[in-house]
Amino acid sequence: MPGFELIGDEEFQEIKEIFEKSRILFRHSFDPLRNGVYKVKDFEQAFAQRFGVDYTLAVTSGTAALRVALAALGIGPGDEVITQSFTFVATVEAIIESGATPIIAEVDETLNLDPEDLRRKINSRTKAVIVVHMLGTPARMAQILPIAQEHRLAVIEDTAWGCGGDLNGKILGTIGDIGTFSFDFAKTMTTGEGGMVVTGDRGLYEKAAAYHDHGHENNPSLPRWEDSRSGSGFNYRMNELQGAVGLAQLKKLDQVVAAQRQNRDEILEAIKDLPGIQLRDEPAGAHGTADALVFFVKDHAMARACREALLQEGVGTKILPEAITWHFAGTWDHMSSLVKANGGDLARAFPKSRELLGRAVALPIVVKMAQDIPQKIRSALGAVLQ
Repeated sequence: MPGFELIGDEEFQEIKEIFEKSRILFRHSFDPLRNGVYKVKDFEQAFAQRFGVDYTLAVTSGTAALRVALAALGIGPGDEVITQSFTFVATVEAIIESGATPIIAEVDETLNLDPEDLRRKINSRTKAVIVVHMLGTPARMAQILPIAQEHRLAVIEDTAWGCGGDLNGKILGTIGDIGTFSFDFAKTMTTGEGGMVVTGDRGLYEKAAAYHDHGHENNPSLPRWEDSRSGSGFNYRMNELQGAVGLAQLKKLDQVVAAQRQNRDEILEAIKDLPGIQLRDEPAGAHGTADALVFFVKDHAMARACREALLQEGVGTKILPEAITWHFAGTWDHMSSLVKANGGDLARAFPKSRELLGRAVALPIVVKMAQDIPQKIRSALGAVLQ
């Protein structure tokens, strides 16, 4: 959690320039009035440079980024898309909104997609897999990518929590066919709401750009009001105010990730000798964003006891164990297509994930951590675990 901790004069100055020079809040057109101010365009270009990708598309949210990515890949009715059981509800919502069927695979001890269960869930209708780098820890991409390639599946990376992380030197979000990012208020960097789609494939980019803009192809030889189009779309355009904030926040990204990693390490040092703690797995070569420090205890009752002890010390947990209903597909019985496609009884589905998540505790990591937090966490957990 963290970009919002550092919102300050830099963001204000970027926004101020819009009102001083341009006053155009729409990302397209009005060229004679802009005086060279194109915040969304500049944000996309800066993001492309920082992440080493050819094509970037700023959108209104991380959820929109997923929906646009699915549209760019041509995913629709009759298709199946596999994703993992532990994610935010938006991952599955985007699949349903595309008209495709969401198929849920188990997570492993990384709390990300289990490659072996991915393989088991693939059939002739499977067209794509959405891999989520949940809470900033990279998924097992070295095992997942060969499976996807073997079955000719597109790979979408949901990098909502992984912005700024890398795996074996490859930046998260740039490893698969198309990557998506979230810039909501509690993410590593924020534009309030907002997201980004990234890819190295020009064809995918052009389809994504048109879809997110009502089908507009933004043909340079035509005025926008006579623009060409070859398919329908929707409105997922980022506005100039969001783009301005994004420009300032992107410059702080490395600072945020470095601070989170340092603070995570300080907390880990304080609790590493406590009995009964098993740290979440990380793939070899992983450098996560340290969005949270996750560990397993012996059972769900112990996980709840850890949370209660932490709260008494004035320290909370994050998603695990308290907010699991928004982040575990086994609780989403309000989605009829999800229920039908995954056995008809979500309470009995995904037993491996349910067991792992039930005994997991996630400690939130912030940028501006008070000096006494590691000792408070140790005191709280020690009282329960010892």
